[in-house]
Amino acid sequence: MIVLPRDFVLLQVVPELNAGGVERTALDISRAVVEAGGTSLIASAGGRMEMELTAGGGELIRMPVQSKNPLTIAANLFRLSDVIRKRGVSLVHVRSRAPAFSALPAAKLAGAPVISTYHGVYNARSGLKRWYNGVMTRGRHVIANSDFTRRHVLETYGLDPRLVTAVSRGTDLTRFDPAAVSPERVAAARAFFGIGPNETRTVFLLAGRLTRWKGQLLAVEAAQRLKEAGHDDFMLIMVGDDQGRIAYRAEIERALTLADLDDQAAVAGHFTDMPAAWLAADVALVPSLDPEAFGRTAVEPQLMGRPVVVAAHGAPVDTVIDDETGWLFRPGDPDDLARRMEQALGAGPIRRAAMGQAGQARARELYSIRAMVDGTFGVYAQVLEEDWERG
Repeated sequence: MIVLPRDFVLLQVVPELNAGGVERTALDISRAVVEAGGTSLIASAGGRMEMELTAGGGELIRMPVQSKNPLTIAANLFRLSDVIRKRGVSLVHVRSRAPAFSALPAAKLAGAPVISTYHGVYNARSGLKRWYNGVMTRGRHVIANSDFTRRHVLETYGLDPRLVTAVSRGTDLTRFDPAAVSPERVAAARAFFGIGPNETRTVFLLAGRLTRWKGQLLAVEAAQRLKEAGHDDFMLIMVGDDQGRIAYRAEIERALTLADLDDQAAVAGHFTDMPAAWLAADVALVPSLDPEAFGRTAVEPQLMGRPVVVAAHGAPVDTVIDDETGWLFRPGDPDDLARRMEQALGAGPIRRAAMGQAGQARARELYSIRAMVDGTFGVYAQVLEEDWERG
């Protein structure tokens, strides 16, 4: 366990505190710092998770760090520098690009070391966008949220590998624990998905917001191929918020009708109790068309003892072991996805349960909040030690 200095003060810079992986990770680290005896500050515009931050002992420093307005960025620079000086900040941890343009010079002005977390693989179709994204590599150390993201950062920016550390996003093992989910919660999830109490078909669950790159239409194509091959022993349930993409949701539903899948597939909509959702299903699907930087929908079902059929690109290549904890298929290929889904059907309940148990044991070891905290604190300690050695 990494021990931080007694007077350690962390300032994280996060655009907003609404639901999301960046915000969740920031709050988990905040709570861990407080539990370790330190002081946790988060500079942010705030949001729905403010109360959770303060309940965990953290403090919100409200400022418009989410803004991309150059004048606001300049003003934030001096606001942040003032906070760093007055609060005796030991380390600044920036978690997004726009705030980084304020946080990096502010930390330098105030004499505090700064690190960043690369939470995703940002698109860079021009030199200007590559420069903009590169602000996340200009601190003392870069944390990448997966081995895949680390490889991307090293290949894109040519950094010294010693300055880039992969720390996978942590998952709450107390929440994602099959023993903690009551039968009533599972029954409620199955009812929400339209799965009858006596249903015996194998249920594939695709969880993710309804956006084209998440691959819902690819899953429909694969399901159509399965049905055309004579399989009527499965269901395909798609769960996720359409976030106003009503036309895309309608397109998915039309595709299901044209594929003659209305009796065994559905778009169930937004559902919040994901531990129960995974237990209500037999196999998870992650058919993303673009590489996932981490891919919690490949990790969470494994924690709940469910095998995963996942596109073989991005971080899931590292989080899923082919034919042991799930099945990998060629990205964007509906025929290969159908082939792997057919293998999942053929595996039967006993083999799927064994694969689920193997995935659960591995995921609990690698993707816990404790593992994430230890990895992050290790980077903090390294940077602080380097700072002390420099005097």
